[in-house]
Amino acid sequence: MKSILVVEDEIAISMVLGAYLEKEGYVVHYAYNGVEALQKNEEVNPALILLDIMMPMLDGWAVLEKIREKSSCPVIMITALSDMNQKLQGFDGGADDYITKPFAAEEVLARVSAVLRRSPQLEETEKVKLYGTLKINFLSHQVFINGIEIQLTPRDLSLFLFLAGHPNQTFTRERLIENVWGYDYEGSDRAVDLAIKRIRKLLSGWDASYGEIKTLRGLGYQFYIQ
Repeated sequence: MKSILVVEDEIAISMVLGAYLEKEGYVVHYAYNGVEALQKNEEVNPALILLDIMMPMLDGWAVLEKIREKSSCPVIMITALSDMNQKLQGFDGGADDYITKPFAAEEVLARVSAVLRRSPQLEETEKVKLYGTLKINFLSHQVFINGIEIQLTPRDLSLFLFLAGHPNQTFTRERLIENVWGYDYEGSDRAVDLAIKRIRKLLSGWDASYGEIKTLRGLGYQFYIQ
């Protein structure tokens, strides 16, 4: 059974979330402040974290930043704030999704399920992959070429890790938007093309004899490995 870490300082809300999740068969762990959240994350290695923003000791932004320094564990931010700038800050910081209070049980469960589906579940030996001069660390969210880390924006990095986590599989723009941008994304699917263009530019130092991001006309994109 997959475990979920619920990080929420309001005990009543935390218990409600836990009840929803346990009913669906998840094992639930709890943390009530930012420091405890980081400790619990190390102890239980959850499949997903539900992370409140406004918390004592360390807020959700600080916790997310520290998690992303060494882990690719999916994180869904939870907050009473509905400001779009807050939402964008979460995504830019590496959050996988965002839920605003008050929320319905069905929404929480649907978002948890969707994020877990689009997050590659890698075995320990697969958390670091080497393709010639290209090194991908799925655990720390880092990509290296010739030993030098390449700097991708959080969204471009999420897209690249998703493709790299499913080598030689073809994904349409719509499927990539659903899995990387989220099902509630309302922008143009051209965002996928632009992101792929930026990623290819940064991968230009990679020896193409090992692989490439391929465009299959009428079908979509693929992380192709020889």
